[in-house]
Amino acid sequence: MENVNKILKKYDIKPYRYERKGKTVIVDSKEKRYVLKPKEKDNEYIYEYLKSRNFDYYPIIINDREYEITEYIDEVDMPEEQKLSDMIDLVSLLHNKTTHFKEIDLADYKEIYEDIQNNIEYLKSYYTDIITLIESKVYMSPSEYLLARNISKIFGAIEFSKDQIDKWYELVSDKRKQRQVVLHNNLDLSHFIRGSSPYLINWSKSRIGTPIFDIYKLYKRHALDYDFEEILKHYERNYPLLEEEKKLFDILVSLPNKIEFNKNELEMCDLISKEIDLLIKTENLISPQYLKERIKE
Repeated sequence: MENVNKILKKYDIKPYRYERKGKTVIVDSKEKRYVLKPKEKDNEYIYEYLKSRNFDYYPIIINDREYEITEYIDEVDMPEEQKLSDMIDLVSLLHNKTTHFKEIDLADYKEIYEDIQNNIEYLKSYYTDIITLIESKVYMSPSEYLLARNISKIFGAIEFSKDQIDKWYELVSDKRKQRQVVLHNNLDLSHFIRGSSPYLINWSKSRIGTPIFDIYKLYKRHALDYDFEEILKHYERNYPLLEEEKKLFDILVSLPNKIEFNKNELEMCDLISKEIDLLIKTENLISPQYLKERIKE
């Protein structure tokens, strides 16, 4: 706490109470409440860019060398679905405000293509080895049986991604510019606060990149919790995705996670069930679009 006191004294903040939550410290002073969090990396250039684009939906920040100091925001109580909808509005505004086009050559697209293709081949080999081992057993455990019974879903998702990554590469092979935005890159309901204004907090992982990565990571984190068909429609009403962006998003969300048998039997059954539920939900989310494409062909 001694280091925190030095930081507060430096900015003439006179505390009378502290509350520590993990690495974060909430400080009460006579004037207001503050939140101090150790810096993971220097994001000054991100904040400066956001200011230049008139995006100021984050708490006022004092950028110290070691800590970020922000005002504590009293959050309005609201249903989670409404909170998520409001967060999507703010993320689409962030992407709209910071959109720019970066010159890119085929080698950059090829690197993305090869990274995803290598991941696809790795997952295919991994699950082939796993299912071969399981099917060689006289008696399967409940979790092994659950995986074996649903392995076609996993291989189907892998084959879909393998087919679509080739089509994505064809789609971008003649493009020399890529749309980029500021990515919050750590979207979670806990990182959105609705006070007198909406705010995104915890920008420690923010970077510049293609807009789908914010939505992709949010999907992977919350897909089983909410209706993402409506969430994606909501986002695209404010910020329509380009064809190549939408296809890359579909590929990334379709790729199955790697299931490792390193937990107890009850936990493994729960993990595998959730992974299968995620694959089914993803298939239902994106399959209508590809059914339309097949009909056109």
